Amino acid sequence: MIALVAVALAAGYFLWLRDSSLVAVTEVEVKGVGSGDREAIVAALTREAESMTTLNVDRERLEAAGERFPTIESLAVDAGIPSSLSITVTERSPALVASRAGEEVAVAADGTVLPGTEANEDLPRVEVDKIPRAGRLTGEALPQALVAAHAPEPLRALIKSVRHSSRFGVEVRLRGGIALRFGAGSAARAKWAAATAVLADPGLESVSYVDVRVPRRPAVGGSGTIAGSDPDAAAAELLVE
Repeated sequence: MIALVAVALAAGYFLWLRDSSLVAVTEVEVKGVGSGDREAIVAALTREAESMTTLNVDRERLEAAGERFPTIESLAVDAGIPSSLSITVTERSPALVASRAGEEVAVAADGTVLPGTEANEDLPRVEVDKIPRAGRLTGEALPQALVAAHAPEPLRALIKSVRHSSRFGVEVRLRGGIALRFGAGSAARAKWAAATAVLADPGLESVSYVDVRVPRRPAVGGSGTIAGSDPDAAAAELLVE
């Protein structure tokens, strides 16, 4: 009986302590934010954190505060008793640029639009019918973005255009005229790996298209000269039109 009373008292004390001012969050550190919205992000997360205690951190509320900012991909939270809370932000980075009638906006690898974020000039450009003000690209633009975003470094600078074909799905045109046929935007990494392996094959003398809709069985046809025994060498040769 005494043991049960002791357990009940201990449980009650913990429930009181977890929301007590003794462990209220008064020191907040927000790390990993490099976007243009840094001040607003830090302020929003700090404000939310300071309404909590280190024994009762509401991760869902912090994530909800972060969802207002498209650059935030995820949060990691570390509480230090009695009063400190560290929040590490993982950001979405620009992977391509969506373009429409002279308007351009950076887009993350998952298709999330990143308004106000500067994009590297070397990133692939994708022409879209509409640029949403928030959220992700939709329709035919989304699979195009997923494919373009996962282009390997040696080939990224060689992308001349990305479009959607009713016959071949997403089609990437490289400088030199070679077309890469991807079909849907799924398994983009595997499809790029298959395309890179084909283009790097020293035994392949000419090609105008590489079909990687089924990445385990890429198909090659036509006549466009390439050379090289590795992806970088093959990519460099493709620059010569």
